[in-house]
Amino acid sequence: MNTQTPEKVVIVGAGVAGSMTAAYLKAAFRDRISVTLVDLPADGVPDEDKGEDEDEDESTLGDFGQFFDFLGLAEEDWMPACDATYKLAVRFQDWSGTGRHFYLPFEPVREADGFPLTEWWLHGGPSARFDRDCFVAAWLCDAGRGPWPVGDTAAGAGAAPLPYGYHCAARPLARLLAGYAVDRGARRLAGGAVGVRLDARGWIECLVVEGHGEVAGDLFVDCTGERGLLLHQALKVPRLSYQDTLPGDGVVTLRVPADMRARGIPPYTTVCAQGAGWIWTVPLSDRIGTGYAYAGEYCTPEEAERTLREYAGPEAAGVPARHGRLVSGRSQEAWRHNCVAVGPPAGRVEPLGTTGVASFAHHALEQLVRHFPGADFSPRLRDGYNVAVARSLDGAREFLTLHYQGAARDDTQYWRDTKTRPLPGRIAEHLSRWRVLPPYAEPSPLHPRGLPRHAYASLLIGTGAVPLRPPAALSLVDDTVARKEFAAVRDLGRALTEALPTPYEYIARRPSASG
Repeated sequence: MNTQTPEKVVIVGAGVAGSMTAAYLKAAFRDRISVTLVDLPADGVPDEDKGEDEDEDESTLGDFGQFFDFLGLAEEDWMPACDATYKLAVRFQDWSGTGRHFYLPFEPVREADGFPLTEWWLHGGPSARFDRDCFVAAWLCDAGRGPWPVGDTAAGAGAAPLPYGYHCAARPLARLLAGYAVDRGARRLAGGAVGVRLDARGWIECLVVEGHGEVAGDLFVDCTGERGLLLHQALKVPRLSYQDTLPGDGVVTLRVPADMRARGIPPYTTVCAQGAGWIWTVPLSDRIGTGYAYAGEYCTPEEAERTLREYAGPEAAGVPARHGRLVSGRSQEAWRHNCVAVGPPAGRVEPLGTTGVASFAHHALEQLVRHFPGADFSPRLRDGYNVAVARSLDGAREFLTLHYQGAARDDTQYWRDTKTRPLPGRIAEHLSRWRVLPPYAEPSPLHPRGLPRHAYASLLIGTGAVPLRPPAALSLVDDTVARKEFAAVRDLGRALTEALPTPYEYIARRPSASG
């Protein structure tokens, strides 16, 4: 055993973030550390049945496959168990006006003579649909096609034509990853109430778990949801609110059973603008997960639920709704003393289609392994983790703010007021610059991990309220190469639309780990 590093890691909370942490640390360090995963009951129900991650279905960023690659799990090892589907893009519905939509795909944008096609489109695109002119994924999304041909898997003959993320059910994902960790030597404690005992320095000495007594550790990982049992309640680390710039503070969700064979499985997450917020739709293999993130100043919980049920349609009749708070912000420190936060205790933003718990936890775990402490718990490692997590969350806040600034809607007081909210960081300066030169060659320093380089420009083009103009240089550049690239996107989009199956057809024929 390497005595220069903490040997005992105790993770509190066995929802998505906690189970991901246990699995990732066992994959990284194997038997060189011991891992204990403590279930934290919520209303008497263990995490695996009522998780510390608000039990929302997950819609991941485009790099989430790297998490499973690190664990050595192929898609057939985990996707069927988690009711998972593919996500080529986010579909933004009604953000630029009722009945209008556009896609923001994970696919990188093509370039012509050093300029991205999005800028060539601003200069003079082939059609009014920038997403279909610039991205093959938009063609597949419109046609309801997935990223893999029938008979291929991620370990098959070649790479998928386009990059993608995933939709998956939170509870099964947490169960699967906790099982992965236990199979590799982690200990799981399903107990009752959890107390925290501090030493004279204010560091965590041990937990006191009902039914198990004292649980000692060297490093404690807080995955207890927004309550922050260790970091916030025991160590008193303050939170920094994002509520001044991100208006949503309430959420209502539905799990809608559906015949996905008849309905079809869209290869995208949908976020649809509403009068006091927005509704997301996450398609799984056997149902729909949907929710309304709203601002309570403009909408009551009863009104929000009624709006969500009307949007979900008759399939939602009789389905119980779950109401909750939506707390946007981050911890002043994600790591204090011998306690590290992963997931909501570190921070959270509005889940606008691409910012579920899983992707933030994935990025935090990469940083935790990189900054894993030695016996001296060097402040430099702690500070490095804190900076990385803060940048990730502040970057997400910045990107989400652009949704509201960019939306070409002023039909309700909610949308009118979003334009008067304060802008975080240097976003006002960025917007002034981007009106002259779109955000591609010089993306924001806080550009979130997992988003393509074109994400800022594509969002602003699609939402429509912030006028962008092409670089002045394009008027001096011959557009022959650009026109060829536009044609290549169109031709490949048509070809793949004909060749690729629907997501349901592919999933129905996909091999499983047991098969």
